[in-house]
Amino acid sequence: MNIGQVLDLLRPDFPQVTIPKIRFLEDKGLIKPERTPAGYRKFSEGDVERLRYVLRMQRDHYLPLKVIGEHLDAIDRGLEPPPIEPVVPTVPSVALAADGLPSAASFARRDDLRLSRRELVKVAEITEELLDQLEQFGLLSARPGTGHYDTDALVIARTARELADFGFEPRHLRAFKTAADREVGLVQQVVAPMERGRDAGAKGRAAEAVTEIAALSVRLHATLVKAGLR
Repeated sequence: MNIGQVLDLLRPDFPQVTIPKIRFLEDKGLIKPERTPAGYRKFSEGDVERLRYVLRMQRDHYLPLKVIGEHLDAIDRGLEPPPIEPVVPTVPSVALAADGLPSAASFARRDDLRLSRRELVKVAEITEELLDQLEQFGLLSARPGTGHYDTDALVIARTARELADFGFEPRHLRAFKTAADREVGLVQQVVAPMERGRDAGAKGRAAEAVTEIAALSVRLHATLVKAGLR
């Protein structure tokens, strides 16, 4: 869309918006429309939605552009937009089965969450020292090449913090990692023949089997712990 078409889409909800306003928001880096070889702006539907978000945050919540930019950056990295108060990015909820255990869907899920080290410490409510120890014992790590942490790292960090309240230290949690690695090895051993299938759907069936087996193994593990403690 050209800038005039974008203006026509926005005007019903934001009567005060103007072409100079749109250009101003572009200059501030809040939108980045493509340019034709002749230099004309071409806006995508995603650009229009970003404009709606910026204008709504300004109109309804009186947020400064710097804060709105931080919101958009969080969205771009797979986080949910932070609530107005407090301004802390939140993460997508983990898919759980009816019994409260991770479902097969949670193993299949791949999100784009990217947390900086500072954000992980803040959102997981842990200390830098605890994060250092979790990394030292191989319980979590940043994504290779990016330095960001994903949803799994966040869940591990939060769980480690809660276990620390009962006296568990990261060195004690190494046993959980060892047990998990063994379960992963068993799953890979079972699925490997499926992946080598010659038909087009082989890899898809193997990926589906991984999620189902993973969910079942977690259920079995949790139930065995429950029975043993009883």
